[in-house]
Amino acid sequence: MDLSNRNGVITGAGQGIGQALAVEFGSRGGHLLLVGRTEETLNETATKVEAAGGTADVLVQDLSRLEAIDAVLEAVERWDSLDLLVNNAGNVRAGRLEESSAADVQAMIDLNLTAPVQLTRALLPTVRASADDSGSLVLNISSEIALVAMPFYAVYAATKSGLAAFGEALRRELHGTGVHVATAYPGATDTAMMTSQNADWARRPVSAVVADILAGLAQDHHEISATAPEAHDTHRRNATDPLEVDAAIVGGLDDLEAAVRDHRSI
Repeated sequence: MDLSNRNGVITGAGQGIGQALAVEFGSRGGHLLLVGRTEETLNETATKVEAAGGTADVLVQDLSRLEAIDAVLEAVERWDSLDLLVNNAGNVRAGRLEESSAADVQAMIDLNLTAPVQLTRALLPTVRASADDSGSLVLNISSEIALVAMPFYAVYAATKSGLAAFGEALRRELHGTGVHVATAYPGATDTAMMTSQNADWARRPVSAVVADILAGLAQDHHEISATAPEAHDTHRRNATDPLEVDAAIVGGLDDLEAAVRDHRSI
């Protein structure tokens, strides 16, 4: 897949993986709409994109609100084409399910799952129409937790697994249309989203995660692992013998709960 000169929307573009992907697409001549909740960080990303050789517009919106979808549509309605959509925005609140507030549960569902589904639905006619010889790209940023669901992340795991299944179904629905649907699965990554989490999980640099994603896209992969290589064996075991993985995890439940109970980006 040729990733150059893309006209696209990137959500959650103010920091972390979203920001790094924006800079990479900018370095390839992309024109981007950067969507997020914080104007200051979006402007920082726009500056980085332009320094890398691309162009960028900024749209401050909370995508958990349905009216934000209309704002994105309005922002790109005069574009000649839209051949890139990166659904990256997300949030997390860890802890025991019965101790979670209804508001936190809904916030994760709204941003991690409902928003990318609704945004893709709204933009898809233009994305399809823009699929020339280079094709269009819809990239969903899921999580390693969709491969191995961890305790105290039940709702987050549900939303990220839902996003992965959404991508799989949409990929088959759009077969032959020129729209490439890909799902990336980052593991623990060294981003601001992880600063309140104290579990003993090695955090990969954002640059390594994004390099894996871009390499997968360049090879036309649809399912892209952006996790540490040493985790791949656990992914395979979870698919074939999940109870074995259960046994490896439950012995440290108390310590894990203590380490993640304050993990919150909402």
